Amino acid sequence: MTVAKNGDTVRVHYHGSFPSGEVFDTSLIEEAKSAGIYDPRRDYEPLKFKLGAGQVIQGFNDAIVGMKPSEEKTVTLPPEQAYGHRPGHPMSGKTLVFRITLVEIV
Repeated sequence: MTVAKNGDTVRVHYHGSFPSGEVFDTSLIEEAKSAGIYDPRRDYEPLKFKLGAGQVIQGFNDAIVGMKPSEEKTVTLPPEQAYGHRPGHPMSGKTLVFRITLVEIV
C-alpha cells in the first residue's frame, strides 16, 4: 500500500485541540457543532494540501508523512513544531494536539 510522502497532495480530516481538551479547529462538522465552534460559512471538508510545500505547520506535515489512506493518528506538537513563539499570533507558544485521518493521497 502506498504511504504519503513529501511532494504528494493529500486530503486529511483533522481535529485540533489544546492539551486541556478544548477544541480550536476541526474539519468535521459534527465535531465542530459539539465543541461549540461551528461556523455555517465554512466548508467542513477534508483539508487538501501538498506535503512538504510549507502549506501547513511543520509538525502537522511531518505527522502525515508515512501514513496510509484511512490511517488515523494523534500527535502532540510542542510550539516549535506548531506556530513557534510569534509575538501577536494567537497560537504562539501553545502545544497543540491533532487527531489526523489520511482520507486519500490524490
